[in-house]
Amino acid sequence: MAFLEKVLQLDRDLFFLINVKWTNRLFDLILPYMREANTWIPFYLFLLILMAVKHKKTGWFWILLAIVTVAITDPVSSRLIKDHIFRARPCRDTSLAGHIHFLAGYCPQSSSFTSSHAANHFGFATFLYITLKPYYGKVVGLIYLWAFIICYAQIYVGVHFPLDIIGGAVVGTIVGYLMAQVFNKYSKLKR
Repeated sequence: MAFLEKVLQLDRDLFFLINVKWTNRLFDLILPYMREANTWIPFYLFLLILMAVKHKKTGWFWILLAIVTVAITDPVSSRLIKDHIFRARPCRDTSLAGHIHFLAGYCPQSSSFTSSHAANHFGFATFLYITLKPYYGKVVGLIYLWAFIICYAQIYVGVHFPLDIIGGAVVGTIVGYLMAQVFNKYSKLKR
């Protein structure tokens, strides 16, 4: 039990670094928007449309599996894990009240562990990276930077601890990897 307590204390310490110590005006303006669907949905829609136009029939199969990836990561994180492992969010933790830099418009009631944002974005990023890297090169890896920024914003605004993000990223990466294997086994993109 002492090991778990040390890990959770380290998690809280890292949260305070990101949420309190490493804050600045620019991040205060940008990061709350980075975590909002209105910011990232247009980018993802662009990618989906690009795949349909450029890769035709195979692109539609890719789109289907990309959507299925998120359709799996979200309930695994939001229902399966959160329903069995409850952890108060930083913005709901009474011991942190008044000490955090809360920038979100609301603080969800749901469990903090795991981050569904992290599961969904890292699931999509992993699926995209594995399936598109052979055709578009290493530049596709920038999708992980996008996912990281969105997840970092979740800590920065005060709605998740770092371990919540790591847990969600692990869930998403596993699901994204498995779905990419399905795609690569049954289909190939044409250049």
